[in-house]
Amino acid sequence: MTEHLLLADIVERILAAPPRPAHEIAAARRERIGAPPVAEGVEPRAADPPRGRHWSDARGHRRPVMGFTLIEVLVVIVVITVLATLVAPNVFRHVGSAKEATAKTQMEMLGSAVDAYRLDNDEYPTTEQGLAALRARPQAGPQPRSWRGPYLRRDVPLDPWGRPYVYRMPGIANPEGYDLLTLGRDGREGGEGEDADVLGWK
Repeated sequence: MTEHLLLADIVERILAAPPRPAHEIAAARRERIGAPPVAEGVEPRAADPPRGRHWSDARGHRRPVMGFTLIEVLVVIVVITVLATLVAPNVFRHVGSAKEATAKTQMEMLGSAVDAYRLDNDEYPTTEQGLAALRARPQAGPQPRSWRGPYLRRDVPLDPWGRPYVYRMPGIANPEGYDLLTLGRDGREGGEGEDADVLGWK
C-alpha cells in the first residue's frame, strides 16, 4: 500500500508540474544537438547535426536525433513500476498452482504403480522399502511374493520442490492402506498456501 501511495504521489507531482514554454524547449533541444543559441527577435535557422547523432529518412535527408525529456522518462518508469507491482503477484501465484497440479499428477502416477505392486504381491511396499520397490525388487523387509516390476518406466520422481515424496505404509491418514504426500515448499508438515501439504488421497 505504501508503494502505491508513493507512486501515486510521484505521478501527481509530474502531472502537476507547469508546462515549459515552447521557446525553452526549443532552446534545450538546440543545446542538446549542438546548435548555436538564437538571439531574441531572430528567426531560428536549422543547423547541421553533429556527427554520430543523426539518422536518415527514406529520402536520404539527415535529421537530428531528439532525446526524451526528464518528465517523459519519469512517467515511463512510474508506469513500468506500477505494472510490475500489479502483475508480479499474479505470476507467482500461478507458479505455485502449477507446482501443486504437477505434484498431484505425479502422485496419481505413483499411486497407480503402488496399486499394481499390491495386485502382484498381495501387499503394499513397506515404509522401509518405500517407492524404490516400484523400480527394483526390494532387498529389505518382507520379500514380495511375485514381483513383476519395474512398475515405473523411469526412476521415482522428486516432487516439484526437489524433495522425495513421503510414503508411509501403513498410513496415518489411511491405516489400512498407505499415505502418499509432499510437504510443499517449506518441506514441513502443515502450512498454508504454497507451504501447505499436497495429499495424494484428496
